Amino acid sequence: MTAPIPRDIPDLPAISGIPAPVTSVVPATAVVEPTRRPLAATCRALVALAAAAAVVTEMTLGSPLRALNHFSVQSTVLVALVFAASARRAWSARRPLPSPVTGGTVLYAVIAALVYHLILMKDPTTFSLTMTPTGAPATPTGWLALTNLAFHTVIPLVVVADWLLLTRPAPPRLTHAAAWLLYPLAYLAYTLGRAALVTPDWPAPYLYPFLDVDRHGYRSTLGNALLLGLAFYALALLLIVVDHVRPDLVHPRRGRPDRHDRRPENRISSQATGGLK
Repeated sequence: MTAPIPRDIPDLPAISGIPAPVTSVVPATAVVEPTRRPLAATCRALVALAAAAAVVTEMTLGSPLRALNHFSVQSTVLVALVFAASARRAWSARRPLPSPVTGGTVLYAVIAALVYHLILMKDPTTFSLTMTPTGAPATPTGWLALTNLAFHTVIPLVVVADWLLLTRPAPPRLTHAAAWLLYPLAYLAYTLGRAALVTPDWPAPYLYPFLDVDRHGYRSTLGNALLLGLAFYALALLLIVVDHVRPDLVHPRRGRPDRHDRRPENRISSQATGGLK
């Protein structure tokens, strides 16, 4: 008679002198062949060029230092850099940028657009990227009007369209929503510190009217910043949720039950006839 097989087999102790097995990590490119995406690469390269051209034009025709101090201009610089890198990766069939990078870029572009259209445009006489020598807001004309439209409307719309149509869903973690707020928080500290350090004769030290300490005082200004921070955090959570539920338009599931040739296969051990792939 044979002894019954125990249900729970105890762990055997390690044998001295024999190294532990090394876990093998198979890269994704060994399972799924990377593909070039020339259409996405071309679109992103054009967006990067347009964003860079808008920033250069604003700095050339206006004050370079003052232009770079605006949140919308800084977010456009980020768009130019991220889209240039993403275009290169899509053209050379490399892995896309990490989702926290692309998600943060989308968030900052959307923030620049929403703040401009929902808050700043309510009273155009208190804000403008174009300033007179005395610091008074001036209505942008000519090329500056085009750059203003690009910073606050066109580029944010294009960034969101690329995220929805040309970027595969790769939902970031919920903790990334709080990490994305570090940049707006640092921008707030920089803006208030910069205004406190400039000389009294500096024209319009506060770039945004809701952050004007001379007009509202520190208490009201920090209250406005807190409300905006909560709104930005809610927007970041919304972007993460949308990334979880939105469909994958880049590589949608193709094929019907009667067409097994269009189903995705394991490229190492395929169930199709013909041996290993």
